[in-house]
Amino acid sequence: MDNHNSAPVETGASMDYAEHEKTYNMFLALTKWGTMHMIVLLIAMAAGFFGGVGFFGALIVFIVLNAAGFYLLR
Repeated sequence: MDNHNSAPVETGASMDYAEHEKTYNMFLALTKWGTMHMIVLLIAMAAGFFGGVGFFGALIVFIVLNAAGFYLLR
């Protein structure tokens, strides 16, 4: 396919694949870190509400698991 952009955009203009790659990598990173934080939050909430460790115990669980998750997922 030649790289002339005389056709309308709907028929296929040239793509910026480097920008697509950056966007996809950012999406994957945000999904990975967001999922990790949500799981850690749920575990800390369960420890605080059902485990009987209270607010500060759940906060410590949250901080420790976030640090461990950051170390393991980097």
